[in-house]
Amino acid sequence: MSATAAALEEGGELRAQADAPLGGQAVIEGVMMRGVSNWAVAVRKPSPEQLDAGGLAPEQAALGEVEVSTFALESAMRRHRLLRLPIVRGVVALGGSMMIGFRALEVSVNAQLAEAPAANGQDAAAPDAEPQELSRGVWAGTVVVALALAIVLFFLIPVGLTSLIKHQLGSSLLFWAVEGLVRTAIFLGYLLLLSRVRDLRRVFEYHGAEHKTISCFEAGMELTPANAQRFSRLHPRCGTSFLLIVMIVAIFAFAPIGLPAWYWLLATRILGVPLIAGVSFELIKFAGRNRNRGWVRALMWPGLKLQLLTTREPDLDQLAVAIAALDAVLDRETPGELSAADLLGVEVVA
Repeated sequence: MSATAAALEEGGELRAQADAPLGGQAVIEGVMMRGVSNWAVAVRKPSPEQLDAGGLAPEQAALGEVEVSTFALESAMRRHRLLRLPIVRGVVALGGSMMIGFRALEVSVNAQLAEAPAANGQDAAAPDAEPQELSRGVWAGTVVVALALAIVLFFLIPVGLTSLIKHQLGSSLLFWAVEGLVRTAIFLGYLLLLSRVRDLRRVFEYHGAEHKTISCFEAGMELTPANAQRFSRLHPRCGTSFLLIVMIVAIFAFAPIGLPAWYWLLATRILGVPLIAGVSFELIKFAGRNRNRGWVRALMWPGLKLQLLTTREPDLDQLAVAIAALDAVLDRETPGELSAADLLGVEVVA
């Protein structure tokens, strides 16, 4: 990549014109970055004074050192050809990304916790003192509950509400159209509510830092906070855009089913989730690779605008944390220079 691989947007921000096999996620006071064979989490820890005062308030910035943790990544798609088939690969990639995302969140939360209290007069700050951590069982339960709530909120509730007026609609065409509108309205309302939660403000800022840092790398520019700050906080492969695509694809995916009995309606909405996710994955990957085509940019425009709700402008310190995470990945691999063999079975979700 070269330093000319960026276009100037309205408002003076830069936009990367190339795509790289990199993804990421904002976490508590930090950023996770994922490459082809490694992923890393960089988190700014609270200062000793902040910990002594009882920890961070929700909107308070951590003032301590940046802690970076790096992990190896091995995709199941490398070992199994069938998992690399279109649509199937999207489901596998999304599942892997979800697991990495919750693990990264676990790392970031544990980094904010104080060390275990002293025992038998031992200094709590001693090197061998064990930090307090949330158990893996808690995180496993969190994953299950989050998935269940997402399916209920975005798939079962819309079909349930629409079923209440099924006889008034009179046709399957109107039914799936109204259901799709209800689902999309719930999704947009959910994002709007999240954007107003003050406790998430800094997470959204780190989300913007993640996007800016990836774009800076994709443009071939030196990874510095000042350079990254010049880029847009919106990215075509963002999970927010992906979820909007899911809402739209679901409308067309359920259309051929018609109006079966209510229990079949519920079953199809649950069983159809992997198919819809896989198709949506293919679409957003295509959009990322073809972001410079005018018609693709026009189709991406609503998803990019939605990211204004889930991202905020980061400061230079937050960008430095995001760069630390990406540097940790780049120390072990160079995504822009990998061969076809290196990229076999690699599907990175932004």
